Amino acid sequence: MPKTIRELADELKVSKQTIQYHYQRLPTKNQQKDSQGTNMISLTAERIIRDKVAKPLVANNQQTGSKESNELIATLRREVTDLKSQRDKQLATKDRQIDHLTKLIDQQQQLQLTTVEENRELKAHIQKISGLLEPSGPFQKRQNNASEEDVYKNKSNKNWWHFW
Repeated sequence: MPKTIRELADELKVSKQTIQYHYQRLPTKNQQKDSQGTNMISLTAERIIRDKVAKPLVANNQQTGSKESNELIATLRREVTDLKSQRDKQLATKDRQIDHLTKLIDQQQQLQLTTVEENRELKAHIQKISGLLEPSGPFQKRQNNASEEDVYKNKSNKNWWHFW
């Protein structure tokens, strides 16, 4: 009696897609449809599909059925879990380091900006003080002329004809 793809998949404990894959690769003479257009698997097609699907299952059962293989799988899973844990710890450490370095860079930039601003203020203050200390304009010229007259008087007082 013909079976549907779902019935055969359930019987072989595989997915419908696996049965559908093998069904589509059958010769067209072994592919049947019922009156509603549903794919039906004949006895001949069922034997062909069973042979193709059952061989990998037998090989898998032989490999995973042994106690050693199960222990190996469990060990490998533990190692994978441990490695993932180590990786996550390392990533967390790196994230903390990156955050710390980012804060340090930010602090350094703020300090540099403060220093630049203080330098500007000091330059402005120095220019202001320099302007107060150095007289400018006519007063400076009068002061220079007065000092020249004092030098002339001092020289003239020391000449010999001054005594006459």
